[in-house]
Amino acid sequence: MGALMAVVHKKSADASELIVMMLEALSHRGSDSFGVASPYRATIRETVKELQKECAGSDILIGQNFAKILVRDTPQPVCRADFSLVFEGRVFPPPDDNEGILAAEMLMNFENREDFLIQQLSGDYAFAVARSGEIVVGRDPVGACPLYFGENGDVCAVASERKGLWSIGITRINHVPPGSLVHLTERGVRFEVAGTPVQPPRIKVDMEGAAQLLTDALLQSIKNRISDVDDVAVAFSGGVDSSLVAFIASLSDANVHLVYVTVEGQKETAFAEQAAKALDLPIHVIPYARKDVAETLPKVLWLIEEPNPLNASIGIPMFWVAEHTAKLGLHVLLTGFGGDELFGGYHRYLEDFLQHGLAGVEKKLYRDVLSFSEMNLPRDNKVCAFHKVEPRMPFIDGDVIQLALSVPAELKITASNDWLRKRVLRYAAKRLGIPKFISEKPKKAIQYATGVSQAMKSLAKKEGLTLRRYVEKSFRETSK
Repeated sequence: MGALMAVVHKKSADASELIVMMLEALSHRGSDSFGVASPYRATIRETVKELQKECAGSDILIGQNFAKILVRDTPQPVCRADFSLVFEGRVFPPPDDNEGILAAEMLMNFENREDFLIQQLSGDYAFAVARSGEIVVGRDPVGACPLYFGENGDVCAVASERKGLWSIGITRINHVPPGSLVHLTERGVRFEVAGTPVQPPRIKVDMEGAAQLLTDALLQSIKNRISDVDDVAVAFSGGVDSSLVAFIASLSDANVHLVYVTVEGQKETAFAEQAAKALDLPIHVIPYARKDVAETLPKVLWLIEEPNPLNASIGIPMFWVAEHTAKLGLHVLLTGFGGDELFGGYHRYLEDFLQHGLAGVEKKLYRDVLSFSEMNLPRDNKVCAFHKVEPRMPFIDGDVIQLALSVPAELKITASNDWLRKRVLRYAAKRLGIPKFISEKPKKAIQYATGVSQAMKSLAKKEGLTLRRYVEKSFRETSK
């Protein structure tokens, strides 16, 4: 995990200074080496200063901040006869070589069709390809890796974080849509849809059959995501999603380390410890004080790049989990993200049930899958990348998503007052032997279970501010 960036100068001027500014702005995501490439030449150096002295002079440039996570990772860009490439992220199952080499070989074999990368590669990634006259960037179909684009009168550019674009004076910034290609030329930006999740037809299946299909899909997804590491951390809450991920990972012979973070004095801590004991997995419980929330908030806001109270209240515990994962010497973090959106875990789905019935629930679940990339996935990626930790999310595997969306909603939510929800997922957990007190634990969002949300409200009240005003004030101070 690191960062990619790309810039095209609309007036055919040298873009070297701009790409260097973007590299410096995103150095927190990767500083093991820095690379820049025109369509025909790549230069990789250990520092930005060294790179700046011999940066490829061109109006079309791509770059990478390299963070070495696994042994197979090598610095990029990769340069071939008629293009250069930066590929950031992971392909599952892992390739024999590395992702950058795999993507370059595919482009050569598929007649430089960047859409084939999105259609053929399952994983969490973003890429940029520099060719004569244009740069083509793409993002995986779900949008697990953040990628932003923007333009002004002089340039059009993309970067893994908004900071990269802010650094070169671009202020009007948008997400690159998941499963899309963006063509950057001196004429501006052009979009092309390459592949996004589609709503599959409902399958005829009962609870037992759906649970078996789901178990098989999760087993394969988790196996694909841990086959290149021996030890993994799991962002653990004691609920069904993270417990299922942790338990299946342990069945797949990984050394699993449960990481549980909390503000001191929360009742949920005892439950998490009890759940870890029942799963027979080691747990690392890390308590934080209210002052730690105040100290962490500015860091998280700087990383997530927006004064969103909800995102901040979730980002803080994720920041702590990633921080402790790194302290354990681990670089891969499994999470249960996606379980609620795919199986109807949130209370808000009951409103859809009341107003529109099960058909309305199914439509809402599909829309939520399409919106993964707008808030949740970028947030988690950014706070983890800061600690050189890779989040891997088995529930957002393409096959798991398609299966989950095809399962009838009545196997997820049984009534408009279903206080438990996620029925088929809970049933699958029980079939695997996960204790009932875990599989039937009611949903409690991470910001409430950890006490972070309440701590933020208390800190805001102490300053005589609403929570939103408090977060906005902290964001302004971090942006100075």
